[in-house]
Amino acid sequence: MIKILRYTEYLYILVAVFSIYRVYTDWNTDRSMAYIFIFFAVVSIGMFLFRRNYRKKFEQRSKDNQK
Repeated sequence: MIKILRYTEYLYILVAVFSIYRVYTDWNTDRSMAYIFIFFAVVSIGMFLFRRNYRKKFEQRSKDNQK
């Protein structure tokens, strides 16, 4: 279960990288789409940080319960 959570964290990073790429390519042609992808990048990075924090708390709780 923990390994699955670790992989889903990095999916958010991939979405953020793709969104930043789209912002870079679309900035001069379609600025409204670029703003949407900026939003996606920010939300994806926030979700990565949230999920990583949640997973670490879950792992720590599991270690504490095993003792």
